[in-house]
Amino acid sequence: MNRQNDLAAEGEPEKEFNPGIADRLPRKTAAGGALIHDRAGRILFLEPTYKPTLDIPGGIVEYDESPYEACRREVKEEIGLDLEIGRLLVVDWVPALGPWTDALAFVFDGGILDEVPLTLDPTEARAHHYLTLAEATPHLRPSMARRLSLAEQARTTNTPTYADFGRTLS
Repeated sequence: MNRQNDLAAEGEPEKEFNPGIADRLPRKTAAGGALIHDRAGRILFLEPTYKPTLDIPGGIVEYDESPYEACRREVKEEIGLDLEIGRLLVVDWVPALGPWTDALAFVFDGGILDEVPLTLDPTEARAHHYLTLAEATPHLRPSMARRLSLAEQARTTNTPTYADFGRTLS
């Protein structure tokens, strides 16, 4: 089934129990990123043009777009490849910080790239690097290093993980 069929199967939307409440509910940002490796097991990192830390390919979910669809779209925009994005590895809640609202960060398995040339979008990334997580960690926000460590673990164990700011609940 496709999304339109699924939406039609849902039937009429329920009425607001309190008129206007839907507009007053809090909003969260969501993002979808791809954990992509090379044959040596190193992770593909981008040097974004808009922030000082490294990041994985991916980005913010647009209106009425799933985190998975956003991941595929952003990967294609940022590195020029229409990759088959795999299974979910991590969902991580990120608290509000500065001007940014809290968010849900989804990390999906982006697979393994064989010596494929990347076409970087110059408005998004100035360079790319294949690095181990240990090599990249000094150039990552601590929460991102924790999130990617959990993603690497989930990739190995085949068990998706939920985290709060890069930390599992245990």
